[in-house]
Amino acid sequence: MKKFTSVSDVENLQEIIKKALQIKENPLTETEKGKGKTIGLVFLNSSLRTRLSSQIAAQNLGLNVLTLNAAQEAWNLEFADGAVMNGDTVEHIKDAIEVLNQYCDIIAVRCFAGMKSKEDDVNESILSQFEQHAKVPVVSLESATRHPLQSLADCITITENWKKDRKPKVVLTWAPHIKPIAHAVGNSFAEWMQEMDVELIIANPVGYDLDTNFTKDVKVIHDQDEALKDADFIYVKNWSSFDDYAAMPEVKENWMLTNEKLANTNHAKVMHCLPVRRNVELSDEIMDGENSIIYQQAKNRIFSAQAVFSEILDEL
Repeated sequence: MKKFTSVSDVENLQEIIKKALQIKENPLTETEKGKGKTIGLVFLNSSLRTRLSSQIAAQNLGLNVLTLNAAQEAWNLEFADGAVMNGDTVEHIKDAIEVLNQYCDIIAVRCFAGMKSKEDDVNESILSQFEQHAKVPVVSLESATRHPLQSLADCITITENWKKDRKPKVVLTWAPHIKPIAHAVGNSFAEWMQEMDVELIIANPVGYDLDTNFTKDVKVIHDQDEALKDADFIYVKNWSSFDDYAAMPEVKENWMLTNEKLANTNHAKVMHCLPVRRNVELSDEIMDGENSIIYQQAKNRIFSAQAVFSEILDEL
């Protein structure tokens, strides 16, 4: 694996899931693999699971870990090409990346969508600069359009919880939120599930369809109850409008998942990437109930990251 920014960087998805599950059984089998090498974790946005799971995964491999909270601890960065830097930006991203090249064997970066310019976000205006200027492998810790380490953890979690000899029905359902949320998790989950042996359905209100570059031919249903019928797994996530970019069209129906809505499923397991706004996106009864595998999903973030870092180290 030369880099990791999307499912297309994975040569064999089932093999890396298998590897992650083996790592989960004994996370300390490769403690010498990263010895003498350094990974730089660059956070342009806040994080809990991604930060901690990536640090644990890297340490389990013997990597030296440098964590930079770039938005708070570094100089104000300039991202525009040809910028005349006579304002409040002090260091150009090209220069910062070149320095990281000198210090790190792997660069991992977290850079959310700005939610202001659709063009900038769709074209990955920040991640693309890391890919362009980095001379070492780049790992996405979430970008404007994708969250691949989360999606790999989701694949691991579904694999762990499905032992039947038929395809599981997996529903990605929109949930309410108080502010516009980016599309990265929804896009990424849809993309990765199409590489899994599952039946994927997307449920969202009218006006909230995701980018078809990610959903492709996946069936989209605008009636949540209809979509949830006979579901085996339900992935709950909010996102704003893609067509009317970052808008929040009015939704009159109640889309928050409750136990009542699980009644017509196959006792579906419920997933969420976290953080979650309780009793807005998900009810307490779901979060704390027997159907939730959300914390298992969160733990698997360690093993998705460790499997990816291990594969990249094999190429160094």
